[in-house]
Formats: sequence, C-alpha cells, structure tokens
Amino acid sequence: MSASVRQEEILAQKDARELERLGYAQELLRGMGGFSNFAISFSIISILTGAVTLFDYGLTMGGPLEMTLGWPLATAGTLLVALSMAELCSALPTSGGMYHWSAELGGPTWAWFTAWLNIVGLVTAIAGIDYGCAEFLVPLLGLGSRPSTLLLIYGLLLLTHGAINHYGIRWVAYLNDLSVTIHIAGVAVLMGALWFLAPKRPLTFLLSGSSSSTIRAPYFWLFLLGLLQAQWTYTGFDASAHVAEETVDPRRRAPWGMVMSVLVSGFFGYLLILSLTWVIPDVGHVLNARDSSGQPLPAVLAIVEATLGESAGKAVLVLTVLAMWFCGLSAVTSISRTFYAFARDKGVPLSNLWSRISPRHQTPAAAIWLSVGLAFAALVYSKSYSVVTSLSVVGFYLSYIIPVFLGWRRKKLWREKRGPFHLGARSNLINGLAVVWTVLVCILMVMPPNTRAGLAILGVLALLFALHRLTGPHEIRKPLWDFAQEAPAASLKSVKTE
Repeated sequence: MSASVRQEEILAQKDARELERLGYAQELLRGMGGFSNFAISFSIISILTGAVTLFDYGLTMGGPLEMTLGWPLATAGTLLVALSMAELCSALPTSGGMYHWSAELGGPTWAWFTAWLNIVGLVTAIAGIDYGCAEFLVPLLGLGSRPSTLLLIYGLLLLTHGAINHYGIRWVAYLNDLSVTIHIAGVAVLMGALWFLAPKRPLTFLLSGSSSSTIRAPYFWLFLLGLLQAQWTYTGFDASAHVAEETVDPRRRAPWGMVMSVLVSGFFGYLLILSLTWVIPDVGHVLNARDSSGQPLPAVLAIVEATLGESAGKAVLVLTVLAMWFCGLSAVTSISRTFYAFARDKGVPLSNLWSRISPRHQTPAAAIWLSVGLAFAALVYSKSYSVVTSLSVVGFYLSYIIPVFLGWRRKKLWREKRGPFHLGARSNLINGLAVVWTVLVCILMVMPPNTRAGLAILGVLALLFALHRLTGPHEIRKPLWDFAQEAPAASLKSVKTE
C-alpha cells in the first residue's frame, strides 16, 4: 500500500470520527478526493451547457457587449456567494449543506425553507439540463423533433443518470473527473480552431452594445436581463458541499471545490464566450439561422458552421451533448444527497424511505430515484425551458443566501467554530456584497420576458408556506456543531418548527 493511499485512509477515518461528533454515522462511502469534489461542482456549472444553450438569449438581449462584460460581472458576483458559502461549509461539512447551516444560525424554520428551495433549484436544474441535452441529441441522432420523441429521450437520459448514481459514488467520481478533461480539452480545441482558422471581427466589435430584443426598454436594463446566460451557468456549485460526507478531508477540500469550480469555470468560460463572439459574421444571421430541416439552429452552432464548416458544427454538437450529460449526472448526485440528508433529519414525508442506503452500493438509492422522478415531472408540468432555467436560478440563490445572510447577521455566534477555510476580517464585507448580488439576481430572473418564472416562484413559495403550516410541527434534527468536545456525541439535537 502506497503512503498516499494510507494517508487518505487515515484522513477518512478521522473524518468519520468528526462526523460522529456532529451526531451522524458514516453511512455513505467516503472515497472522493479533492479533485473529484471540485469536478462534481465544475461539471454541474458546465460552461459548455450554459454558454451554448443560452448564448442566443445573451446575444439577443445585450449583443457583443453582453458577452464581453456580462460574463466577468456574473463571475465576480457568483464568487462572492461561493466564498461566503465555503467558509460555512468548512465549519460544518455535512450532506445537505445549506439547510444545516441555516438550522444552526437561524433555527428550524429557516432550515426547512432553505432545504426545499435548494430542492426546487436542483429539480428544475436537472429538468433544464437534460431537456436541453435531449433537444441537442435528437437532431444529432436524426430522430426529428416531435414533442413525444424529445420527451422519450429526456426520460432515457434521466434513467442513465439514476442508474449510474445508484451503482456507486466511485463511478460518479470517475466520470466527473473525465468530465473536467472533456470540458477543458474540448473548449481548448474549439478556441484554437476559432483563433487560427476563423475570420475575425475588429476588437471594437466586442464592445458594441446592441439589442435584438422585442422588449422596449433602455439598453442598460436589457443588458442586466441578459445576465441570465451567465447566471444560469453558475448554479449547482453547492454540490461540493452536498458530497462532503463522501469526501476525504472535507473541511478543506469541499470549500475549495466550490470556490475553484467558479474560478476555473469563469476563466475558461470567458475565453470561450469571447472567442465565439469575436468571429460572429453577422448578429442577425446567427440569431435567425435554420438547419437543413428548417428548425432553428442554436447561435453557437450557427457561428461554428459559418466560420469553420458543417463538420466542425457537428463536432461542437457532440461535445455539447457530452457536457450536458455529465452536467445532469452530477446534478442528480447533488439533489439525491440533499433529499437523503433532509430525510435523515426527519424533514420530509416518508423520511424512513428516502433516507435508506443501499447496502450493496452505499448510495441513497431511494432518494436518487425520487430525484429522477421529480425532474421528469417538473419539465412535463412547466412545458417551458426558460421557465425551468429561471426558476432554477432563483431557487438556488435563495437557498444559497439564506445561511449566508444568517451567518452575516450572527457572525459572533459561529466565528470561533469556523473551519480551516475562512475569510478572516473580510468576511462581513464579502457576505454583505453576496447578499446584495443575490437580491439583484433574483429580481432580474423574474422580470419580463421571464414573468412566468416569477409567478412560478411565487406559487412555489405559497405552496411551501401552506405545506409548512398544514403538516403541523416539524421535528428537524440538526448537527451538534461543537468541535471543542472530543468525545463522540451521544445524540442529536432535536428542534421543532411550528
């Protein structure tokens, strides 16, 4: 046995003891390293998924300037949120992540709503990711674009994600590691081809602010609405926290997994966005392009085909489908761990069922298939790609910012309990800016043309409030957040929310 493997085993045993001190048994297989923890968040962010599927939206709203300034602006705002979440994750590295932090800092009612909002974000994210993948895969396979065909392919994609997640975390970790390689190598090859082979516009073209939107509004407002392109991409990086109980040395690696996933995605995503924008032959042409069958052609594929040829366009299509598939796989991993943790703490109906662990594979099998079923139902019910993407962003960021806001408000309560990753004297400033950014993002995501998403999130919140009131007192267990005690905790705290 090599020294590095032995060291990982020692760390895993130490992590299991720390988890026991928090009041939880080590039920999931702890076998993920730091790179795999980063990879799962990087795969869910998936720069190819977000950049490709909503490139049309961003270009329509703000033109080339949206691509040049919108992406770095969204990256900076998202990084504030990720850093704020990372220091909480370092202090309390458990499956379920955000709602555990909310339980400690604000109480059980905050925790209950944090968990359900995160679930809403994850369910709609999977729906958006896998349905987008189906839309790209169907023409690639030559199957036509009938709604029934799209729905069938969408269901089959969900089944593959459920089956691999059921089988074991090692396969998920391996495929996510592969996903990082494919994302970065694919983006590098595409950028190289665009830089050296495609005719380019003057650099001043990247700063041209124009809008093709039918919405009558000042350009500045349309530019802000166009941030959905980048902000939809920057969702799901909380996955590093959700798999903390399956990660070796999670108090260090899970926080860095979140932060590095945003940084790496921001860097490579920006290079990709700028490269594609730089070679646009004509904005109107790429926004109205059609394929040979008369179906609308995504702007990214229109750009590649116009500059590099049809074969290059098909290669980009294959690369995009692969990226989306990996993205959906990671999202199912993330939501199943949230359901498992919330059920383990008696926060959902039929908790005993959803918290079951497969003895053979050491995965939360029931929670995995529940997640797949809800994602399928979400898309069928909404019948709209833009609604599920906007709803996903709002659900995610509300669940992200609740514990950050509570931690900012009650910093003295947990400062002495913080982990090895923390923001030091800048914590309050970064937390406050993260709250401001999230409020702005949530407002923008429900403005026209996404008013249906606004109505949907209001409906979701009303349903959650009704469910919370009608189902009576909720007994939610929370971790024993006290690392000062070396002896294992004998029991869990139990708190009720009326």
